[in-house]
Amino acid sequence: MTKDIEAPPRQRGLTEQAATAAVDQACRMLRLPTIRNQFPELAETASREQMSYLGFLAELLLAECDDRARRRSERRIKAAGFPRDKSLRKFDFDANPNIDAALIHTLAKCEWIKKSLPLCLIGDSGTGKSHLLIALGTEAAMAGYRVKYVLATKLVNELVEAADERQLTKTIARYGRVDLLCIDELGYMELDRRGAELLFQVLTEREEKNSVAIASNESFSGWTKTFTDPRLCAAIVDRLTFGGNIIETGTDSYRLAATRARAEQQAVG
Repeated sequence: MTKDIEAPPRQRGLTEQAATAAVDQACRMLRLPTIRNQFPELAETASREQMSYLGFLAELLLAECDDRARRRSERRIKAAGFPRDKSLRKFDFDANPNIDAALIHTLAKCEWIKKSLPLCLIGDSGTGKSHLLIALGTEAAMAGYRVKYVLATKLVNELVEAADERQLTKTIARYGRVDLLCIDELGYMELDRRGAELLFQVLTEREEKNSVAIASNESFSGWTKTFTDPRLCAAIVDRLTFGGNIIETGTDSYRLAATRARAEQQAVG
């Protein structure tokens, strides 16, 4: 059983040491870890800069609020399940002129997620589509949205298993609740009719309610190789494109170009 922390005694004229101990105990009771950790440093700064009592209190409370926001953001990013850390700051727009940097930074403001619109990133391997998918998903998580990243084949396999175990409704509802569902590597493997139909159910559940962002190495005309039923393929394309943004990242792998450039520099050196 957790022992309750007793409230610090309220006394006037506390010594500095007693006051510090009282602040520490009060922060534990009120669950204010940031104020507890930063209080000595902020108190010293306040004294040195001759802050008013009101100014000092504001600094303490803002520090706690900022740290809580940071921790919530970190939890949302972790919950999204991104396979690696990718940010827009690290994306080399100069290496791929096909991608409109202004559009990407506009998308990073997340208005499209607020409006429940889809996003499609289409291009060959090494053109930056997965980087952008993860980076935009990270921006959404930092902005307060619930995000989930998943590989297309993993999602379909999970849906098939859920259907076999009579848990399909619960699984579809779970994927339906997140604000942004990021599906990567759609189009790399052919899906059988059952798998395609289950994926279609997830997309239908989210239609006009929550956003879906996908990255695919196939243009829409090539999706018939992934979704072999033409009518189902057309319906899925419709769900993923209506009212949304389609960004073509091109066919020239800048990742491969960068590798070749490094190899040439090493050979010259």
